[in-house]
Amino acid sequence: MIEPPYPEIDELLTVIGEAGQRLSEIEASEGSAGNISVYIGWQLEPRRRFPNMEKIELPIPLPNMVGGSFLVTGSGRRLREVIKDPAGNLGVVVVEEGGLTGCLYTSPGRLFARLTSEFNSHLAVHNDQVLITGTNFQAVIHAQPMHLTFISHIPRYQDETYLNRHLLRWQPETIVNLPEGIGVLPFLLPGSDNLMRANVESLRKHRVVIWGKHGVMVRSDTSVKKASDRIEYAETGAHYEYMNLMCGELGEGLSVEQIRSICQVFNVSQDIF
Repeated sequence: MIEPPYPEIDELLTVIGEAGQRLSEIEASEGSAGNISVYIGWQLEPRRRFPNMEKIELPIPLPNMVGGSFLVTGSGRRLREVIKDPAGNLGVVVVEEGGLTGCLYTSPGRLFARLTSEFNSHLAVHNDQVLITGTNFQAVIHAQPMHLTFISHIPRYQDETYLNRHLLRWQPETIVNLPEGIGVLPFLLPGSDNLMRANVESLRKHRVVIWGKHGVMVRSDTSVKKASDRIEYAETGAHYEYMNLMCGELGEGLSVEQIRSICQVFNVSQDIF
């Protein structure tokens, strides 16, 4: 939830660009992989930066989000380039009456033919969280961090409990920043309704979810950068785990007692350890 004064559109474009750049720096968005969307529940005027308008059919009905706006990356765009030309790489969707269609606002310098192919999963998460929490803001990011994605190919890490107890043991900061742990989904076809539904359910409990053999999706109702930070925390845990596998699992990580003491001092509520 964001309190007034609300950020202007240029400020949002800047932080989306900075998040995209950081995801590229940690090798979580090779080529045109990855996408970002931001829900804005307050009045937004897109036409100064995005003067062109067309009507589009929304991939899912959004009757409770009429008038809400979404900043969304275009399909095939590189997250690392958003910071250089946010108007060319992003579109603004405003939900119309009835929630079945939207007005898509774009720049004359638009660099994409359509919005991200994962738009259905983004919208479903936004819609679900608004229904549950009433938030007026949410950032959702899909990225493909190398070590998290690799770990999801190893059968034993496809078990959610096993993965969390191994990835969250390497640094004190990890359990503090990811107290609900990381959700784990099996491989589901990208862009499919099955992925959309499973992703929504997992993101009700977690703020980071691994899409098996594909990547991750994260959410934050306070900041775009907070969402990208969560990817970085989870990816760092997976990197430590990868290094430990490569050296014959010589590292022990933090013990259960040590992690519980950290949680006690920092008032972290968790049920993983």
